[in-house]
Amino acid sequence: MLKDDVLKLISRERNYISGESISRTLGVSRAAVNTAVKSLREDGFDIVSSTNKGYLLKNRPDILAWGTVAAVLPDSRSTDIHVFDSVDSTNNVLKDLASKGAPSGTVVIADQQTGGKGRRGRSFASPSGAGIYFSYLLRPEAGFEKISDLTSWTAVAVADAIRNTYRMDVRIKWVNDLIMNKKKICGILTEVSGEGESGLIDTCIIGIGINVNDEPSDFPPEIADIATSISMENGGKKFLRHVLAAELIYSMDKLAAEWPSSPYYLERYRELNITAGSRITAFPRMLEDGEGRTGNAVAINDDFSLKVEFDDGSVQDLRSGEVSVRGLYGYT
Repeated sequence: MLKDDVLKLISRERNYISGESISRTLGVSRAAVNTAVKSLREDGFDIVSSTNKGYLLKNRPDILAWGTVAAVLPDSRSTDIHVFDSVDSTNNVLKDLASKGAPSGTVVIADQQTGGKGRRGRSFASPSGAGIYFSYLLRPEAGFEKISDLTSWTAVAVADAIRNTYRMDVRIKWVNDLIMNKKKICGILTEVSGEGESGLIDTCIIGIGINVNDEPSDFPPEIADIATSISMENGGKKFLRHVLAAELIYSMDKLAAEWPSSPYYLERYRELNITAGSRITAFPRMLEDGEGRTGNAVAINDDFSLKVEFDDGSVQDLRSGEVSVRGLYGYT
């Protein structure tokens, strides 16, 4: 869309950029550039114009758009990125693109999801103007046995992106919940499909939902006590989401290039993880409607499983399931 292309060029300039330069770069008329700028102003972008100077972006609203995200990325990486105002689920959109041959590294971002998905079939609250809803396509050319640690790697990648963008740390609750001040700010859902004959993974779609500018009223009652946002934990300060969205792309590209051999992700995961050393209750097979087993989480193993010493004296390495950690999410 021309408006996004114009926005990308204007956003990259610290000084004025002439209409002639924009029209020449994009191969469109000056009238088309003027129309695009008018539309951007209607969207809330404070763009001033000056005779013989051109256009200058003075201030921007917190809008997720292809132009705002692409402006922070090199031109070589601004392809295969799809940004939408609203979708049912970014994972669903990316699945469709993958079925049509989209390459590894394709990204789908949305300002809102009407059917956001969490683990265990739960919905994921995805209001407009608040979070980042992001899906990344990986074609790993590996068997299913090698993919189990990918969500843990992703938790590290997201934590690093938040730190690099906003200069603040988050922690990780096993397996892949990102935590700020003992409440959840991010969920990760990985969906994998494979080929029956070869046993190899065809597509791996990694869905990431980050609560950035959400307010307490944005969370439904069933999660209001356990969820928070970056804004809520910083006195209501609002953050520009497009910068974090771009940094997520950098971080996930780095993950894709280094998976599965880099030792960094295990080391960083252990550094950020708050489950090891805590009192926990474990629920097998990700079911919390039965009686759990209590014990002490001892360590994160080399395969990202959780070593637990249970109160009955047994020791087990948990590779799946759900754990409640004392002191988090209202668990005491």
